[in-house]
Amino acid sequence: MTKSIIYFQPLTSQQQESIRAVAPGYTLLQGNSKNPDLQQLGEAEIVIGWAKGISDTLLRPDSALRWLQTWSAGIEKLPLERLAERGILLTNATGVHAEPISAVIFGFMLLFTRNLHIAVRNQQNRLWHSDGSESELSGKTAVIAGTGAIGSETARIAKAFRMKTIGVSRSGHPVADFDQVFTTDHLQEAVSQGDFIINSLPLTDETQHLFNSTIFSAFKQGSYYINIGRGDTTNTEDLIAALTSGHLRGAGLDVFETEPLPQDHPLWAMEQVIITPHCAGVTDRYTERVVDIFIHNMKSYLETGTPTRNLIDYSRQY
Repeated sequence: MTKSIIYFQPLTSQQQESIRAVAPGYTLLQGNSKNPDLQQLGEAEIVIGWAKGISDTLLRPDSALRWLQTWSAGIEKLPLERLAERGILLTNATGVHAEPISAVIFGFMLLFTRNLHIAVRNQQNRLWHSDGSESELSGKTAVIAGTGAIGSETARIAKAFRMKTIGVSRSGHPVADFDQVFTTDHLQEAVSQGDFIINSLPLTDETQHLFNSTIFSAFKQGSYYINIGRGDTTNTEDLIAALTSGHLRGAGLDVFETEPLPQDHPLWAMEQVIITPHCAGVTDRYTERVVDIFIHNMKSYLETGTPTRNLIDYSRQY
């Protein structure tokens, strides 16, 4: 019986051939995410991506599914408990976003330090004005919650701006380009040192509303908050309170608890807030990088039975 791999996102003919080259004996099929062929899915050993209405088919006892490669870094919307019960290998797209998201992070920081967000508004009103409060990144401290691919790339670039870098992670293990790394239970101590606090954490039971009034009150007066991780890691009402009081000077936000952000939401009207519509990870090189991850994992899957890159630990939810 021929084994099959089903993918849901469009791939170029070259990308398809690259996968076929490392997966001899497998048939590569494109699935329809809007109208999935459930019989076809029930016979697939490997699935790349996800679609609505396929979980019951993929997770039934007689399903052939052994490995799921997601198209995203976030996995919180997947049926993780059922995948774990079935012993399905799960890998995500961590690493794909490091370059575009780190660019957005520095976009936020440069906008704030040089008051470019204000300059754009002034331009719309043909107003020639500067209050003289422009600053620079050199000598500033970036506290980065999450020292994975995105956090590490951000720290590397921060060093080019001669910034101090402090990381926060579950383990607290040293990581290149970080001057110091705290464990998550020392988050308050870490954020108190930051001029910019950058949240790149995944959403887990432990990180749900991790950034709340207690943590925001520990921020340095006049610091900035940047969230490009997951919206639900932040208590939005507490963030608004910290911004309204002036304790936080501003925030750069790509992710929100409710998406799309409602048109009447108070964040829209706050001039010290820069909003992007959950697009920080978007890049024209996205598919290319996911395919590279899959090809690497396919090789190890055939050699050892387990993909080695971005393998999810269900107990940690990442």
